[in-house]
Amino acid sequence: MQTLFQPLQVGALKLPNRILMAPLTRCRAEAQHIPSNLMAEYYAQRASAGLIIAEATMVMEGNSAFWMEPGIYEDAQVTGWQKITDAVHAAGGKIFLQLWHGGRACHPLLNDGRQPVAPSPIAITGDEVHTPEGKKPYVIARELRDDELPGIVTGFRQAAENAKQAGFDGVEVHGANGYLLDQFLRDGSNKRTGPYGGSLENRARLMFEAIETVCDIWGSDHVGLRISPLNSFNSMIDSDPIGLSTWLATRLNDFGLAYLHVMRGDFFQQQSGDILSPIRTHYKGIIIGNMGYTSKEAAKAISEGKIEAVAFGTAFLANPDLPARIKLDAPQNQPEPATFYSPGAAGYTDYPLLNT
Repeated sequence: MQTLFQPLQVGALKLPNRILMAPLTRCRAEAQHIPSNLMAEYYAQRASAGLIIAEATMVMEGNSAFWMEPGIYEDAQVTGWQKITDAVHAAGGKIFLQLWHGGRACHPLLNDGRQPVAPSPIAITGDEVHTPEGKKPYVIARELRDDELPGIVTGFRQAAENAKQAGFDGVEVHGANGYLLDQFLRDGSNKRTGPYGGSLENRARLMFEAIETVCDIWGSDHVGLRISPLNSFNSMIDSDPIGLSTWLATRLNDFGLAYLHVMRGDFFQQQSGDILSPIRTHYKGIIIGNMGYTSKEAAKAISEGKIEAVAFGTAFLANPDLPARIKLDAPQNQPEPATFYSPGAAGYTDYPLLNT
């Protein structure tokens, strides 16, 4: 396990270990998507992670997909996040903010009746969204016009500026899990023509524009990107995920990012394949692996040079002191799915620490 506790240089940051906390939507923000004091306690509890990647955070008003998720587009939200970064830093930790636009995963009942937007007018199927009126089916999104896309990029830029003001150590651009940038990237959800549809180059254009503007604010050595080429969550699919991964890994070398965060599989096992190998072959920077790793598998993958670090999700959710438990080979708390998205401290800040 010593491999997991070797320091790692990630862009401008030197991380004390390679046990990272993956972004986890927990729906504990207050009204108006303002980060809460309870969130500050939650993240500070997990400051022993080599790096905390905070949850998906709205870059623009009117694009809520989870009802009580946080934003970073208003002053009160910046102030709320400042309390969180201060708490994490006081506990000795480092924290990035994940910048996110929900696209077609948003719902009118969460956004004052606004129709969600997407690359193409296609609804998410086979699932429902939690709303103030109970679970509801997703709706057909409105296709964004080409002349609206600079405004999306501006939203990411302002969010990056706000994240810097809030005291984060860097930011992660959310290009995964069937949200807006991923919707443009994959051909199952992007059926448009023109400069943002068709070829891989065109489908990746919006993601690259978002990365470029965020790097302009932060410097590329403080910026990461998360991708999920295989994940079918939110009705996502691509006709050639291996080819997409290979092409994307090669092109991302141009950006000099702090890291590339790769979800290696599919939540629903509708698509399979090895995407990490071609990404490792073609991407020259730091790769963070994610999805289903045990600590032993993580250590082995790092020691074999397949990845440089692992982001743990539900294990960190249930074990605030996960690095200590891994080091001591101690038993781990089991997560409670019923409280993943429920309000309050239960299943959020009340998981016990070792020896308590």
